Amino acid sequence: MSQTPTISEGESAPSVEHASQRRMLIDGELVGATDVFASRNPATGDVLGYAPDGTVADAERAIAAARRAFDAGDWATDVAFRVRCLEQFHAALVEHRDELAALTTAEVGATPALTQGAQLDQPIAIVEYYADLLRDYPLTEDLGNIESRGMQHHRWVEKEAGGVVAAIIAYNYPNQLALAKLAPALAAGCTVVLKGAPDTPLITLRLGELIAEHTDIPAGVVNVLSSSDPDVGAVLTTSPDVDMVTFTGSTPTGRRIMAAASDTLKKVFLELGGKSAAIVLDDADFGTAAMFSAFSMVTHAGQGCALTSRLLVPRAHHDEIVEMVKTNFSHVRYGDPTDPKTYMGPLISEKQRDKVDAMVRRAVEAGATLVTGGEKKDPGYFYTPTLLTDVDPDSEIAQEEVFGPVLVVIAYEDDDDAVRIANNSIYGLSGAVFGDQERALGVARRIRTGTFSINGGNYFSPDSPFGGFKQSGIGREMGAAGLEEFLESKTFATVVG
Repeated sequence: MSQTPTISEGESAPSVEHASQRRMLIDGELVGATDVFASRNPATGDVLGYAPDGTVADAERAIAAARRAFDAGDWATDVAFRVRCLEQFHAALVEHRDELAALTTAEVGATPALTQGAQLDQPIAIVEYYADLLRDYPLTEDLGNIESRGMQHHRWVEKEAGGVVAAIIAYNYPNQLALAKLAPALAAGCTVVLKGAPDTPLITLRLGELIAEHTDIPAGVVNVLSSSDPDVGAVLTTSPDVDMVTFTGSTPTGRRIMAAASDTLKKVFLELGGKSAAIVLDDADFGTAAMFSAFSMVTHAGQGCALTSRLLVPRAHHDEIVEMVKTNFSHVRYGDPTDPKTYMGPLISEKQRDKVDAMVRRAVEAGATLVTGGEKKDPGYFYTPTLLTDVDPDSEIAQEEVFGPVLVVIAYEDDDDAVRIANNSIYGLSGAVFGDQERALGVARRIRTGTFSINGGNYFSPDSPFGGFKQSGIGREMGAAGLEEFLESKTFATVVG
């Protein structure tokens, strides 16, 4: 998991007054905390600001508020009110878009191109999507009559809110992850306690402030926490007053959350890691495939769970494609994420950069060839686009999620071999294939993943379900399926006639 920023020797301890500029939202009030922790700009390593260091008591208060708002209020039953509040939230996000973009760039290291897409603008669109979907979404289904015991019985199904939701998110795309949980949960009528990642608390707290300041969402319906204490997350996953946990992050942490939630049999929705493969068929446009593979792998410095970090190529064309990828990597402009010409920003922390570098070093020691990259660049937490060949499909670098700009190339013999290698993973989040359309589609259907790109196709949008097979998670985010995750079905019957 990510490193919690701390105050280095020689730095001034932040005041609570400074921290109060960003506040938690608990039971309708914007509040600070006794202690605070630092958030750093990953492009410079400098302290960007301070967040309240929420406690277990804060989490318990937020859970109690969410429970009360769900049980005693009419949020769960008033569909028109929920639509209006989502519209208000969307309007506030649009109004404050430039402010949010600047904060996202500063805290997350996202480039302007990314804030115009999956780092901000697309997440904002998710809120609008669920407001629109909720207006006409069928929350009842008529099953008709059956005859039983000589009588007619009319049956129907009603969809109702799942209850109190604990939402825990990762650092890499904080707006996307927060809003893809908040919007459908609120549309469904749930109440939410959202915990931001310790590396990117400020942007998540700002979302809570916008809800408090610009919407009619009742007290307790949305609560937003920041904390460096792992026990806060533990409370959210074990409290008997929480009905559902939705988590985005690493697979090892997802396993622990699932285990913790089992004592109370909570519904668990997990969006976890990936080690996705891009397959280049021998009839593909190699230039297009190489460019897609290179530039997608360094998107947000490789900090994306669905990125295709394994490139599978025909053995006969291995060297040719590797040279193309190497050339594309040489054209990647990395550095200051505020510069519109920058394509790749920094990793989130020194700890994460050290982890990436250590995995690359171990891969080379195990026999992989470092074609290009593998260098740390200061100031900030930059790591050069890295290409490895001669990689054993069963090795750590080919099996474990790196979460950095590292692409491994693996040669295959034929289509069956490519499919076997692609499926040789505990993960099943995404994938890509390049080649003749019909042949490529046939290969794609044999890969066990939740999403797939054919010849560069983009599946990611508010109306597209996103999630994984195997240990990449449970459930789907976004789309109508994302709303269904937060709904329960209740079947009714009454005697008629």
